[in-house]
Amino acid sequence: MSRAVPRLALLIVWLLALTPVGAWAAIPVVPVRVVQSYPHDPAAFTEGLFFQDGLLFESTGLEGRSSIRKVELATGRVLNSIDLPAGVFGEGIVDWKDEIVSVTWHGGAGFRWSLADFGLLGQFGYEGEGWALTQDGRDLILSDGTPVLRFLDPATLQVTRRLTVTADGVPVEKVNELEYVKGEILANIWLTNRIARIDPQTGAVKGWIDVSALATRIGATDPDEVPNGIAYDAAHDRLFVTGKRWPLLFEVRY
Repeated sequence: MSRAVPRLALLIVWLLALTPVGAWAAIPVVPVRVVQSYPHDPAAFTEGLFFQDGLLFESTGLEGRSSIRKVELATGRVLNSIDLPAGVFGEGIVDWKDEIVSVTWHGGAGFRWSLADFGLLGQFGYEGEGWALTQDGRDLILSDGTPVLRFLDPATLQVTRRLTVTADGVPVEKVNELEYVKGEILANIWLTNRIARIDPQTGAVKGWIDVSALATRIGATDPDEVPNGIAYDAAHDRLFVTGKRWPLLFEVRY
């Protein structure tokens, strides 16, 4: 997700956000270790990411440039893609059975696509904004930039429960791209270099993963070029992280 914020103001907010204070400071922080890096399209304004059957599936944002892609991990080559309508700002995606479910930033427009060929299967609506999606094997989980995650019935897309993300009891704003990993919800926090490890029952942040080294490694200087993309390969226990307009995708451990 990325709002149209004046660049100087955005830079100030971004720099301040890199060093959490207050409640954030009381929670353990662990830096990532890079295992391997892979090519990534430096023009991709990454909004969503997941891994399935040896391939990455990625959604990109910006109106007039939003897409959903199937990407070869080793080369970064786009194997298949579908462009979203010109007025749509694409956001998160998640796999569910033989479908991809996607959301958009504003307008409450969601889509269901064929996982095999990206054919449009249907549309749905929801209240508020859409930032990211993941799933826990039972529900889809939607973020909208607030501290509240919505759990959705995959068949009806209706809300089954809500979960407030907190750090030492303080609500965490700007919860963004999501991935369900080993019984936890991992979440990029927009405008920071932190990934939150969230307890899916209580909403409490159990720890922070610091990905500052990744931003440094790709030489990010534009405040829009934030970490935003987490994917997990459960079959081989591999975690991947990238960001908006990053030229690399990283396999990491923490």
